[in-house]
Amino acid sequence: MIVENNPLLQEFNTLHNTAPFSQIKESHYESAFEKAIQLATQEIDSITQNKAAPSFSNTIEKLDNSGELLGRISSIFFNLNSAETNDEIQRIAREVSPVLSEFSNDITLNESLFKRVKSVYENRAALDLTEEQKTLLEKQYKRFSRNGANLTEIKKVRLREIDSELSKLSLSFGENVLAATNAYEMHLKDDSRLSGLPDSAKEAAAEASKAKHKKGYLFTLDHPSYVPFMTYVDDRLLREELSKAFGAKAYRDEYDNQENVIKITQLRFERAQLLGYKTHAHFVLEERMAKTPEKVNEFSQEILDKAKPAAQKDFNDLQEFAQNFHENPVASLQKWDAAYYSEKLKQRLFSLDDELLRPYFKLENVINGVFEIASRLYGLSFEETSTIEKYHPDVLTYVVKHEDNTLNSIFYADFFPRKGKRNGAWMTSFKNQWHDEDGHNIRPHVSNVCNFTKPTATKPSLLTFNEVTTLFHEFGHALHGMLADTKYRSLSGTSVSWDFVELPSQVLENWCYEKEALEIFAKHYQTNEVIPLEYIEKIKAAANFQEGLQTLRQLSFGMMDINWHGIDPMEIKDVKAHEKKTFDHTDLYPDVETSCMSTAFAHIFQGGYSAGYYSYKWAEVLDADAFELFQENGIFDRTTAKKFKDNVLARGGTEDPLVLYTRFRGSEPKIDALLKRAGLVA
Repeated sequence: MIVENNPLLQEFNTLHNTAPFSQIKESHYESAFEKAIQLATQEIDSITQNKAAPSFSNTIEKLDNSGELLGRISSIFFNLNSAETNDEIQRIAREVSPVLSEFSNDITLNESLFKRVKSVYENRAALDLTEEQKTLLEKQYKRFSRNGANLTEIKKVRLREIDSELSKLSLSFGENVLAATNAYEMHLKDDSRLSGLPDSAKEAAAEASKAKHKKGYLFTLDHPSYVPFMTYVDDRLLREELSKAFGAKAYRDEYDNQENVIKITQLRFERAQLLGYKTHAHFVLEERMAKTPEKVNEFSQEILDKAKPAAQKDFNDLQEFAQNFHENPVASLQKWDAAYYSEKLKQRLFSLDDELLRPYFKLENVINGVFEIASRLYGLSFEETSTIEKYHPDVLTYVVKHEDNTLNSIFYADFFPRKGKRNGAWMTSFKNQWHDEDGHNIRPHVSNVCNFTKPTATKPSLLTFNEVTTLFHEFGHALHGMLADTKYRSLSGTSVSWDFVELPSQVLENWCYEKEALEIFAKHYQTNEVIPLEYIEKIKAAANFQEGLQTLRQLSFGMMDINWHGIDPMEIKDVKAHEKKTFDHTDLYPDVETSCMSTAFAHIFQGGYSAGYYSYKWAEVLDADAFELFQENGIFDRTTAKKFKDNVLARGGTEDPLVLYTRFRGSEPKIDALLKRAGLVA
């Protein structure tokens, strides 16, 4: 449908209808959003003005099919705002986000539309609906009722104001974090203070410095630079400086997010109260597996009770080791000592460190390895192609096919850090899977975005083992999108409860610890030698190293999230003081006055994890329980993989997640497998 000379408003005449990035200019976005909103509004009007009685097909299905063009433009724009942003894109985001929020409210507060949806919902017992259709109907009805359709006009106006303000605040929060990250640099003119830092990290720092037309070595707060520095540099004062800079991102500086944090939490609370919920967490969790913040707190406390003694022992062991470390002993551990002495202790206990393993984890080999594992489990094949346009030269593109050679999906992989890209790792989509009105199975365009160690002049990109598990984690999310097979777009792929969405990603991490899987891709980049069996045994033995401390850390983030969103925050004045209430129960290291995590906690203040960060640990229970079945039947057993694909990966959000999981596993998930795997119980 050609609307005007704007590539975003035309049919994509590219291979597999992929985004024509080379044709899209920043000047296209605002007019495209405006036109797409007009078209989506017309689609909504055609539903409300239909003289026929409301039915599932003329109301519920039509509503799900509406806004396709707007969704496509939004996906492209906001994905680039995360992975390849600049000042102009950020300006457009600030302008368009409240407009999109207003349009979303125009739909959920449309009385005529809600009347039709409600009519179908109230007559659902008389309809012959599939489980997927029942789920779609219920979710659409709740989309309205949970977003103000039953409010008075005065309250609807206030709801619109809140949503508009929240969209602006969320963007501002993320921009501040990115700016604060980019603003800091540690520039060292020579390597006299870099004792202990591996040559690969030193070479990367030298290249980063050269890129800025400086001599010496440049270190930043990007993880590929920050993590090796904190892990290996012997100079404690330098580690302290970098650690404090990392901890102070967007806190008491020119990018300070404290006011944003307080405003966001207070507006979320007010919104929940408007809709009749006790807190934002009560509102959010009603639609999650956990159901209530009380259940989340109970779940977290149960694991905390098991983990705290183990964490205290881990900490005591590390402190004793650091106090007696022959080269750089310290009297009392600080946060900038954690990674450094943990790595030294791990080497002492297991004769294992990242630099020993890195040569076996060349990025290209790990990519091919995860592809091979997906092939053995699900019959997928991956063909790299240069015929699909990219938004940056670093991006890799693949055509993914089923065993019968039919198209499964398009896959984008973006692995290296750069200035316009936010930190972290994530999966996203440029296009979802669904069945169109003619019955065609529209296949998805899926993307993984990470920030891994870049290649240097003398070495390819060699990953740490943690980066390997991150790649597998995000690819697990990608498989959730690739293998989606639902009728309705809004129920497809990762459109599931947040405490269920991490299951496919976390379960795939388990293959990183299995000999049969490691031998596929863990090969020395120079000799092609398969990783020695003794290294594999050390990886497995070290898997539970400091698991108590790691569990405590993960729990603390989830508990802090609930402590922001599961209470009345209206009297909170001091972000750091409120944050500390949680960490006083979980942090064994001395507090750093200049550090504040909340002001850079993008997951809960910019991403979709508010009142949902606990889901990482929740999903660990699911993934440990699920992987037990693979271990019992063989990690490449196609029958088990088919059960997982048919009941979890392909089904998206078409049924209650507990029903889907139980159908795969044969029983509800149990916490025992996680506690056993983590070494927290015998």
